[in-house]
Amino acid sequence: MNPHTPQALPAFAVVGRVNMGKSAVIATLLEIDDNEVIRVGPTPGETTRCQPHGVVFGGRECLRFIDTPGFSRPIEAMRAIQQMHGPGTPGLETLRRFSREAGEEYGDEKRLLEPLLEGAGVLYIVDPAKPLRDDFLAEMEILRWTGRPRLALLNRRDGVAGQEEERWREKLGGAFNLVRTFDAHRARYDERLRLFKSLLEIEERHRPQLEETIRLVENEWSTRREEAAEVILTFLENALGLRVNATLEEKDLTLPSRKQRKAELLTERYLGDLTKLELRCFESLLNIHRHHLLKADADTTTFRGIDLESEETWTKWGLGRSQLAVAAALAGGAAGFAVDAATGFLSHGAGTIFGTLGGGAMAWLKGGSLPDLRLDLVGGIKVGGGEGRTLTMGPLKSPNFPWVLLDGVLTRYQNMLARAHGRRDEQILGASSSGFTRSFPKERREVLAKWFGSCLKGSPNHSLEPEVFSALVTTLQEIGGQQG
Repeated sequence: MNPHTPQALPAFAVVGRVNMGKSAVIATLLEIDDNEVIRVGPTPGETTRCQPHGVVFGGRECLRFIDTPGFSRPIEAMRAIQQMHGPGTPGLETLRRFSREAGEEYGDEKRLLEPLLEGAGVLYIVDPAKPLRDDFLAEMEILRWTGRPRLALLNRRDGVAGQEEERWREKLGGAFNLVRTFDAHRARYDERLRLFKSLLEIEERHRPQLEETIRLVENEWSTRREEAAEVILTFLENALGLRVNATLEEKDLTLPSRKQRKAELLTERYLGDLTKLELRCFESLLNIHRHHLLKADADTTTFRGIDLESEETWTKWGLGRSQLAVAAALAGGAAGFAVDAATGFLSHGAGTIFGTLGGGAMAWLKGGSLPDLRLDLVGGIKVGGGEGRTLTMGPLKSPNFPWVLLDGVLTRYQNMLARAHGRRDEQILGASSSGFTRSFPKERREVLAKWFGSCLKGSPNHSLEPEVFSALVTTLQEIGGQQG
């Protein structure tokens, strides 16, 4: 079976002049950022033959895009086809004859016509910033003669409409079934999905297969959100419960300089372990969304993650002081309620009342402060032959710590979604200047605050995790919607 034969599944030949972004459009639609699979580059004529690329789910190809060579002599090819046909409008039979009999000077035109002659639809890519010349009009005419379903795509560069875009629209509208805009270097999930649905509008022969493909694309994105939410939930639980220990021997206790050095080393260990958790989280999110050129950091050995020692971090992310007070009051009230329940409510609700007041007051007092990297001397363990103490660090004492961590992840998630797979430059996954948690609805902050409190105490409330998971999925869906 010819690899371009579209009878068994929908197929669209991606056609256009060289360097109009044909390969980049396919790479973004299929989420492939690997030049070994789809070559995207500034060199004219990267695609010299027809290259099929499938949309595959569960090992089954559901839809095929065929990257074709660009037109090289469209005006001459149009005239040759007209001469072969004679009076009237050429059709498929004349195009087949042209494909058989024309010389190799029309090699690119003959090769790009192959999948169209076998039944593929047309996805025509143009750059609306370029002047509308006669050679483009010749391309449109040749594609119109195929009679295949035709979608024209105005591939805007950097999202900017060209001065001649309206002229392009007018001419394309007379030769194509639909005209749509796209930006292969900026397109988000919603824009990709809209393009798939546009194909359904022009291709009736394969409606069931295209509808199934669209459903599978939507299901895949929903699954990714859930996988991402699970990764973030696990990261938060591990980060909020993170503690590191170091032993102080008796001589350390009597020498302030040694004690200070131990404390500094412990701080480095704590931040280093937290950074490893962050890196693992970011790399998992990138893997879920098939990003290879977008990286958590160029050098993972020096990755620093969220800068918890910067005052800016604590001002641009996390909750405001009054929001923290309310969230902490809710968490404190929940803890107090647990005390009341454990005593059979013999305390007449005193636990809930004092927990609410105490939690809110502490959050109000400490909400705007930098994290307290306080070291606690605990225990009484044997070290060698003398008494020692254990230095313990973690979790950070600021009530804003969990919210800052969450904003740090969410802002990177937002920037990850903004990265189109059609780009070929390497980029470091950065964070946005403002977070999301301050705009959370009250109910979402409430459930997160309760769960954060339990994690900070070292005993995560697993009964709350379904609600936390649902809150995270909803948040990621909202962030994804902002990218559309």
